[in-house]
Amino acid sequence: MTKEELLRQTDLFLFDLDGTVYLDNTPIPGAPEALSRLRNGGKRVVFLTNNSSKTRAEYEVKLRALGLFADGDAVYTSADATAEYLKAHHAGKRVYLFATDAVRETFRAAGIALDESAPDVCVLAYDTTLTFEKLRRFNEFLARGAVYLATHPDDVCPTADIPMPDVGSFLALFERSCGRRPDVICGKPYTVMGECVARTFGVPASRTCMVGDRMHTDIRFANANGMRALLVLSGETTRASMKNFPDSPDLVLGSLAEL
Repeated sequence: MTKEELLRQTDLFLFDLDGTVYLDNTPIPGAPEALSRLRNGGKRVVFLTNNSSKTRAEYEVKLRALGLFADGDAVYTSADATAEYLKAHHAGKRVYLFATDAVRETFRAAGIALDESAPDVCVLAYDTTLTFEKLRRFNEFLARGAVYLATHPDDVCPTADIPMPDVGSFLALFERSCGRRPDVICGKPYTVMGECVARTFGVPASRTCMVGDRMHTDIRFANANGMRALLVLSGETTRASMKNFPDSPDLVLGSLAEL
């Protein structure tokens, strides 16, 4: 597929964050200009991230500071998809949410009943403020049979230095401690997030393109949800390493600047 074909066939562009539009706190060279060209061409821009440690508002502040966010854009996280899934499939249930205070507040605002004593559902998000007490209680509720949801499966969170443990690492911890794996994982590459995006933004998957730097999350997400897939080589993946995955991008570019 050529760039021209991709642009003609896409109304909604979903952009991964780190490695795709910025690296740590520096925009990918040419990314702000490329995003402006897409907006001027009538395309909708949504920043889509698995990282559930921050809220949409927190990400918007960072993206605006980097010159990447404009009026009309949106941010959507795996935590947002998980909240939507809870409202659709576990309405009215009591939820123990393993998450930062800011993310917990967004769930409360969405009408989800948070409970720390006898929950029906446990949700594992990326809690960068975790304590042993939180780990202990979450493990206890899982062992007692609560429904188990996770926002996303990423093993590590990229940083400028050494990658930090992410939700996937916590999943392994709880599997060892109580023998449970999540009943549902909501974020990329799974279909829960794809269905939520289509419903939230009103654009069918066939007119949506996922742009990202990771084969096993971004490109697999696009493939699993019937979207176009654009791989950029500005982050984790190289032309050599992409051959190690079964996933298939429709187009490969050196960076977003080439779009």
